[in-house]
Amino acid sequence: MWVLKREYAVMRILLLGDYDQAVVAHQAIPLAIDLAAQALATEVKQIWVRTAELNQQAMPEFDALWCVPFSPYEKPAAVIDAIKFARENELPFLGTCAGYQHTVIEFARNVLGFESAASLEDDPDTSMPVIAPLACQLYDQAEAINIERGSRAGDIYQAERVLEEYHCGFGVNRDFVQVFENSQLRFSGHDDNGEPRVCEIPGHRFFIGTAFQPERSALKQRVHPLITAFLMAAL
Repeated sequence: MWVLKREYAVMRILLLGDYDQAVVAHQAIPLAIDLAAQALATEVKQIWVRTAELNQQAMPEFDALWCVPFSPYEKPAAVIDAIKFARENELPFLGTCAGYQHTVIEFARNVLGFESAASLEDDPDTSMPVIAPLACQLYDQAEAINIERGSRAGDIYQAERVLEEYHCGFGVNRDFVQVFENSQLRFSGHDDNGEPRVCEIPGHRFFIGTAFQPERSALKQRVHPLITAFLMAAL
């Protein structure tokens, strides 16, 4: 196991994903982090790394990891390995949209032992599509999320029902939700039809994935509680 050491005066956040300036989430994430950092009166350095260029040996240099939207990733295996590192080493982790999807895949493979777990977007022939197309795709739409009382997400939101924005065509395949029962990974947010929308690992310093894109709140100049809590965990 790596030993994590804080050697920098400024918080260093790794944004892992294949940057495209046309992607709304990629425009919003730097703004969302800046708004949260201002609210916390702290300084944050954002380091954006493409998935094909990630050096796994450099992971201990960062104070937190955000796996960002926009898939398929150039190198999904690098994303899976980075999420594993964060999970195993108490590195504060946030995965939104595609990052959330790969969080579920990583756990299914590396904790539950389902090596074939995959997304139909990346592997149309997988025998275990834990990520599949949504029955109702959510492109640039808002949806109500029911947050479980007593969950980490519930503590952060201080609410049991919230409205969040999406740009998403894939999500957790409900046919496989049962394989996560009684595991460390908890689905703590669902839509009104019971579809999973938030996952977390209770007891981890911060480990949350969301099917929605909380970063979009920054486009309306709003500080988002999840992003603020993410930075607080990294301080």
